[in-house]
Amino acid sequence: MQLHTKILIGLILGAAAGALANIAGVEWLVSAFVFLEPIGTAFIRLITMIVIPLVIASIILGAASLGDLTKLGRIGGKTIAYYLVTTAASVSIGLLISNIVRPGSGIDPATRDSLAAQFESEAEARVQLAAERPSVGDVLLDIIPRNPIQAAAEFDLLPLIFFSVVFGAAISMLGSPQRDTVLNFFGGINEACMTVIHWVMRLAPYAVFALIAAVVARFGLDLLRSLLVYSLAVLLGLAIHAFGTLALMVRFAARISPLTFFRRIVAVQLFGFSTSSSNATLPLTMETAETKLGVSKSVSGFVLPLGATINMDGTALYQAVAVMFIAQIYGIQLDVQSQLMVVLTATLASIGTAGVPSAGIIMLIVVLQSIGLGAQVESGIALILGVDRLLDMSRTIVNVTGDLSCACFVARTEGELEVPREEPVAAV
Repeated sequence: MQLHTKILIGLILGAAAGALANIAGVEWLVSAFVFLEPIGTAFIRLITMIVIPLVIASIILGAASLGDLTKLGRIGGKTIAYYLVTTAASVSIGLLISNIVRPGSGIDPATRDSLAAQFESEAEARVQLAAERPSVGDVLLDIIPRNPIQAAAEFDLLPLIFFSVVFGAAISMLGSPQRDTVLNFFGGINEACMTVIHWVMRLAPYAVFALIAAVVARFGLDLLRSLLVYSLAVLLGLAIHAFGTLALMVRFAARISPLTFFRRIVAVQLFGFSTSSSNATLPLTMETAETKLGVSKSVSGFVLPLGATINMDGTALYQAVAVMFIAQIYGIQLDVQSQLMVVLTATLASIGTAGVPSAGIIMLIVVLQSIGLGAQVESGIALILGVDRLLDMSRTIVNVTGDLSCACFVARTEGELEVPREEPVAAV
């Protein structure tokens, strides 16, 4: 049985078991599933612990193997341009759906105030985190690390990627003996990382069961029903972007059949859904790009770690819908100029969104404040926190799908894409 099938079974069984425990109100069973959650958390830590060495080794190998600084700049330009275009498209889709569906126009004020009160303390904490966020200038300066080792220790990927690109470019300029020695060293690290990933992924179905069962058992479906229209608007937008925008990009930019593409990345999508983390999914994303989509290691090693850090299509779309929902629920009309500001701010803010669970909430606060909804920040955030975990899982699917579509596009334009043929089905 293939890995993605096992993960899907674990996900379905976990959701069913968690829902049963929550609906039946069996407290000891709910507690048991919550007690099992550390198993899933331990698995995420196992897979996350390999991200830093994998990112460093793969980017240094990718940058050094290009052997041409012009090519490195060309690939970097294509990658960033692709990510910005698809992110802006996702925000636009979110705004369009919000204007048509108007998810915030039908909620009773009493229900609104009850939901806001339920998550008031958590919303205050998120607003405080957003207030501590550095300015745009500081963010740009922080891309250049004072200490790459400290950046690695703090899991700060963007400065680490910057250092690795510069270091890899420098290696490419060395003479043959020195260059080969360093490349062999980092090549060995990269292969060792892949071996660890294979070991850890054997636990994935069981970890997914534990994570999903705990989430559903704890939150149940009541909150989802209360915010059903809002949740459906987000999910509809995510589906349109994934199977519309990204599918078209795969077909015409990467020249791969969308059916082939989506069939081969199912395991990545399921794993992203289960962990809500692009960073935790990165090792599997890279392996899938290279072995199932035929992306070269040099392109995969550069594009995908960068994508896990700055490409958040799903998060940007969710922010657009959430902003419109909060504005509508308080009867605030956003004109065309304000909505264009949402497109710009959400696109840029998504670049600074960490690839970890619920980080999009922090960036949502920034977007709300940029269009003058500062007074509604705490109550608005409190309204959507109840369903944020479920939507966070869904938008991570779109984030990792966008990363893989970009890798295929860049690899094709560089002549480094060789999609493997379909394997013949074995006779029973």
